[in-house]
Amino acid sequence: MSTIDWSKFVTRINISAPAEDIYKMWATRGGMESWFVRLSEYKDKDGVERGTDEEITIGDTYKWLWFGYGDEAVENGKILELNHKDRFRFSFGKAGNVTVTITEEEGEHIVELTQEDIPTDEKGMYNFHVGCKGGWTFYLANLKSILEGGIDLRNKKVRQKEMLNS
Repeated sequence: MSTIDWSKFVTRINISAPAEDIYKMWATRGGMESWFVRLSEYKDKDGVERGTDEEITIGDTYKWLWFGYGDEAVENGKILELNHKDRFRFSFGKAGNVTVTITEEEGEHIVELTQEDIPTDEKGMYNFHVGCKGGWTFYLANLKSILEGGIDLRNKKVRQKEMLNS
């Protein structure tokens, strides 16, 4: 019998950067495009697109496109909660909801990502629990790399398929 809760997972990483800088990487288009996706289009409740460095608000929607995938691999969702300093929550398509918190432990910041409300059918367990956890593990490591050293680890070559880093 499995003791895994397939409906959620938590992953954490330490990052030596100010909490404000970490938060901005999640809450702006420019931030998201620097470590996560090739396109992060945020729109307000009236459908007006936010600027590159403009911070998002609750109710904004997003469109994300990834490096290594065509434009048909799009993720759309909504910003569910944020506090402009250390908490960010969004819907993540059919994969559930994601909450990001920034805390401090032993003098450094910890980014904790929780993905929950994951469907527990076979497809959900494989694609969203296993698949998303692997994806988030890489992208959180890339966030750390960008903030601590400026090195972007993403594969940006469209012709290279099935890459760990895209």
